[in-house]
Amino acid sequence: MIVSDASAFLAQIASGNYPVRTAGTARGAFLVSPASDGLAAQSAIDNRYMDLSRVPDASRARRQHADLARRLGADVPVVTFAGDPECPDGVFPNNVFATTRGQLIIGRMRHAVRRREAARSDIRGFFRDVLHYRETDLSGEAFVAELTGSVCIDRARGIGYCGLSERCDMAGARAMFDAFGLRLMFVFDLAPGEYHTNVVLAILAGRAAILAPDGFADAAVPAAIAQAYSKRTVALSVAQKRAFAGNAIALAPGRTWMSAAGAAALEPAQLALLERAGLTVDDIALDEIEKSGGSLRCCVAELF
Repeated sequence: MIVSDASAFLAQIASGNYPVRTAGTARGAFLVSPASDGLAAQSAIDNRYMDLSRVPDASRARRQHADLARRLGADVPVVTFAGDPECPDGVFPNNVFATTRGQLIIGRMRHAVRRREAARSDIRGFFRDVLHYRETDLSGEAFVAELTGSVCIDRARGIGYCGLSERCDMAGARAMFDAFGLRLMFVFDLAPGEYHTNVVLAILAGRAAILAPDGFADAAVPAAIAQAYSKRTVALSVAQKRAFAGNAIALAPGRTWMSAAGAAALEPAQLALLERAGLTVDDIALDEIEKSGGSLRCCVAELF
C-alpha cells in the first residue's frame, strides 16, 4: 500500500500489520572509489549541499574513502569498485544501485552525468555473473527514481519512506515500491531545496530514526514518522542536518555509522537516545567527500 497522508500512515502503523519480519541490516556493502578531481556541476543545480568553489582534495578524498571501506568491513563484507573519472558523483552509488535478496535494482537518475553510472557493465556483470542476481532496470524509464537516496527503507518491516523532489517523482516512487517489494510506502514532499530523503531521514536497523523536521514540506510528516518510532527518534536542528548527521546507516544491529562532522554535531542526549535503542555511534572523517554534496550513507550501497 502507498499512502501520502500522515494520518493514513499512522493508521497503518497502528493496525499492527507491519511487525518485524526480517533482518533490518544488510549482509554486505559495496562502494565506488572516488576518481574525479572535480565536482559534477550538473548535480549542483538541485543539490544545496554542494559548493562548486570548494573543490575536494582528490588524494585526501581517496584516503578517506579507503578508510571508510576498511572500517565498515568490521560489520559486513565490503566490495569496492574502481571509480570512473567521467562519473564525478560515482562515489555515491546508492542512488544508482540497490538490492533486495537476489535482485539488483538500477535507478533512473535525473541528470545525464549520473545516468552514465547506471550503464557500468562491471557492476552489472558482478551482480549478474558472480552473484547471479536478477536485474530490475529502471534506468531507461521516463520517470525519476534515485533509489535509496530518495527512499529510506525500514527493511525489518518492509516500509519505505519516499520524499518527492527533482530526484524522485510519483511514478518513480510507485516503481520503487514494486521493485523493492515493500509492504507499505509513505510518500511525501521534501521541503523546497532538499534533494534526497536520506539527508533528512535515516532509519537505523528498524530500531530508531534520525530526522530533520525542516527537511519536510509538511510538518505532520516528520511528526508521524517520529510517532511511529516512539521514543527512538532523534530530531536534528538545521545545523546538524547541514553537518550530515542525518546521512547515517546501520550495517550491523548494534552500530550506527556517520561522518565525523555529523557525529560531532550531535548532542549527548541524542547520542544517549541512540544508545538506549541499542545503537552506538562510530564516525569516520569524510570532509573531502562531503564537498561533493553527500556523506557516509550516500557512499554505501547495501547488499541484501
